[in-house]
Amino acid sequence: MAPRHTSRVRLIAIGLATTLTITGCAGWGGGVGGGDGRSINVLMVNNPQMVDLQRLTEANFTARTGIRVNYTVLPENDVRDKISQEFSSQAGQYDVASLSNFEIPIYARSEWVAPLDDYIAADPRFNQDDVLRPMTESLSGDDGKVYGQPFYGESSFLMYRKDVFEAQGVQMPEKPTWQQVADLAARLDGKEPGMAGICLRGQPGWGQVFAPLTTVVNTFGGTWFTEDWQAQVDAPEFREATQFYVDLVRDYGEAGAPQAGFTECLNNMVQGNAAMWYDATSAAGSLEAADSPVKGKMGYAPAPVVKTPSSGWLYAWAWAIQRASERKDDAWQFISWASSREYEELVGAQVGWSRVPAGKRASTYENPQYLQEAGAFAAPTKAAIESADPRNPGVQPRPAIGIQFVDIPEFTDLGTQVSQHVSSAIAGQMSVDEALERGQELADDVAERYRARQGE
Repeated sequence: MAPRHTSRVRLIAIGLATTLTITGCAGWGGGVGGGDGRSINVLMVNNPQMVDLQRLTEANFTARTGIRVNYTVLPENDVRDKISQEFSSQAGQYDVASLSNFEIPIYARSEWVAPLDDYIAADPRFNQDDVLRPMTESLSGDDGKVYGQPFYGESSFLMYRKDVFEAQGVQMPEKPTWQQVADLAARLDGKEPGMAGICLRGQPGWGQVFAPLTTVVNTFGGTWFTEDWQAQVDAPEFREATQFYVDLVRDYGEAGAPQAGFTECLNNMVQGNAAMWYDATSAAGSLEAADSPVKGKMGYAPAPVVKTPSSGWLYAWAWAIQRASERKDDAWQFISWASSREYEELVGAQVGWSRVPAGKRASTYENPQYLQEAGAFAAPTKAAIESADPRNPGVQPRPAIGIQFVDIPEFTDLGTQVSQHVSSAIAGQMSVDEALERGQELADDVAERYRARQGE
């Protein structure tokens, strides 16, 4: 969503340690296009779940289908650049790539990726109905066709220290509002040595501070753009939400908030330096890890709201087929395996249930072996994903799909530039009004281009 959005910084850091041994390596022999017989070329990000996939492919997928998979694996920023170059040119060198739900609708609009509906219809074992509805919706194009299948997904929720709440005699509401969260942060801040009331991202980046902040804007009634492409960055609702967020993190947030992203807040929670944290559902796996000092001490509540029934974001790493691929049938066989229920069970049995690429299928959350490992956060995670509404995340119609982002190519640059001003406001270097006035000018430039296109 990035992460850049969510756990991306952490994943990149992990991935860098393996890049030298993995990047550019094929699926057990041969480079891109190498090998004899049937083969496909897959370009993907180097996070741990993808590394597990590499290790399991030959003995489980290739042995069954005869299809060799040649992997090219790169760090996130590098792989996004390479995929963009490859798919925009339709060179056809790579058959499958790992894309997020930010890119897939954009790529579908540009006719860079192939629709998957015919394959889904002809492959009942894949069971599209088992894929959580928001995931399917976020990986579909404007034409309603499905263009991607999720490998794993996430939403966002509020994580909190149950033991600290109990010691201080406070309770987390079943469905908290942001005002209630602010009150709790005020009551808990400093009650234990070095413990902030809450941790919130303040680090610049469209997928850092604006991942959580845009969900706050949505539920306060704001939006980046109206349906007819009028920029709203300095509108009252956007201002109110941003002022609330900045005040909350300045008054009761973590030390070094202007530089804090996902990784820093995760470390703060693990080390006992924050009583609450609003962020990605994927963080729960680390908080509940066997070696985590806070394992068993955490509670999980829905993303806080104000004017909307829910406010959690939605993000997925997914598989898509390049439209120019000449091996689409084999590419679908790979995708249908890598996104399947059976693959999750394989990971659970051979790697461990904590490494299952979850967050995409309803059946995952009915699997007793997975629930034994992830019982503390499985139900809240599923509920968060199921309540996410990528087409209607706020109180007004939107011109593009997206919860924590606006699904247009320009948003990566726009969101990052505006985030720098908001981060400066968190640091006390400028006011929120000044930050958003500058942001409005940038957003106006983007909106004007889209209005011009509509008028053509």
